[in-house]
Amino acid sequence: MTNKPEKLTCFKAYDIRGKVPSELDEDLAYRIGQAYAAHFQPRKIVIGHDIRLSGPALSKALCNGFRTAGVDIVDIGLCGTEEIYFAAANLKVDGGIIITASHNPADYNGMKLVRSGARPISGDTGLKEIESLAAQGHQVKAARKGTYTREDPRPAYIKHLLSYIDPGELKPLTIVANCGNGGAGPVLDLLEQELPCKFIKLQAKPDGRFPNGVPNPLLPENRAATSEAVLTHHADLGIAWDGDFDRCFFFDEQGRFLEGYYIVGLLAQAMLQHQPGARIIHDPRLTWNTIELVKQAGGTPVMSKTGHAFIKERMRLEDAIYGGEMSAHHYFKDFSYCDSGMIPWLLIGDIISKSGKPLSALVEERMASYPVSGEINSRVGSPDAIIRAIERQLCPGGQMDYTDGLSVEFDNYRFNLRKSNTEPLLRLNVESRGDEQLMREKTAELLTFINH
Repeated sequence: MTNKPEKLTCFKAYDIRGKVPSELDEDLAYRIGQAYAAHFQPRKIVIGHDIRLSGPALSKALCNGFRTAGVDIVDIGLCGTEEIYFAAANLKVDGGIIITASHNPADYNGMKLVRSGARPISGDTGLKEIESLAAQGHQVKAARKGTYTREDPRPAYIKHLLSYIDPGELKPLTIVANCGNGGAGPVLDLLEQELPCKFIKLQAKPDGRFPNGVPNPLLPENRAATSEAVLTHHADLGIAWDGDFDRCFFFDEQGRFLEGYYIVGLLAQAMLQHQPGARIIHDPRLTWNTIELVKQAGGTPVMSKTGHAFIKERMRLEDAIYGGEMSAHHYFKDFSYCDSGMIPWLLIGDIISKSGKPLSALVEERMASYPVSGEINSRVGSPDAIIRAIERQLCPGGQMDYTDGLSVEFDNYRFNLRKSNTEPLLRLNVESRGDEQLMREKTAELLTFINH
């Protein structure tokens, strides 16, 4: 291993992600295992990998880095990100790492890291220190080499997922499930055995070559297959996941893709039925619909900075039962405050079954009450200067908030403008109170200002 410090471009704000092998290879994976062991000094770690072809080799190198440092390894093999979260907490180990690059192209890979109790490791909580030690090639050689065991936590994981609903109360819904050749298929197969639903499975076989394109349902070109299958099979709803299935996207029975924002409100109300008066965490990008529904259900809405590390930290601080981001990340207290792409669709199926209403009827009124722009990204040279200029020139009379970027509320519309953590991008979200035309006008006005 090298002792020469180097620039590691694959370390990001919340995780590790880069091209294989130019930015992330087996040598670096070994050094990351050594660096994690040196910084956190764990006794036992759980490791897994997603469907990418480079995953097994990187996993083996990572395990070797830990074992050389005397750390015992529990390898759960092919899995999704949330399975590492569950295993880290359920097996009561000292942390976990999944090798994944989520929805990035096939030639990328990366890692998401957690401590004991599935607490996230980000730039503020140890990731920078791991980066520094890995760049230096810091070595830890223990007198005793760590052990290596294989375990299958899925039976306990499936049991936990099903605890959020009563399968006997589910109607025999027809569900289109698009796995995008990611890791969701094997978990869906196990859940199918316990549910009365009929599943129309698309791209269900895990395949790290991504024969049907990158598994990212946020890309409009990736939505057609799910939408068309919903209509063809007269399904009650459609679901699609990203590669490591920690995000879940919904289509109603009309084949219409639904903004994640409206799902947050639905899930918040569902969770509050079981724990009235509880706190619900939401991000600042779009807020009015969530705040209104949470208050109607007797809960307390609490705003947090965007990003899984911030949401999870705030949930623990507030003892919140649920947290939701418009980006389709949904967090649950009983899931170690972590995000899951499986729990949300089980809850939505439960809501449809108990309400007797189609999914379109559950969101139609909310979409009309709070029309949104959807997140619009603009590549700019100086994001901070543009935000300051908008604050000076377009915000007189507005109520401003700086929880995450710039949020400005007026009587009939509001917007959030924030910088990307990784690119020279400004991300804009606009919503109005029941006035789609006003929302479109203000969106156009802001975009004109941003781009000129």
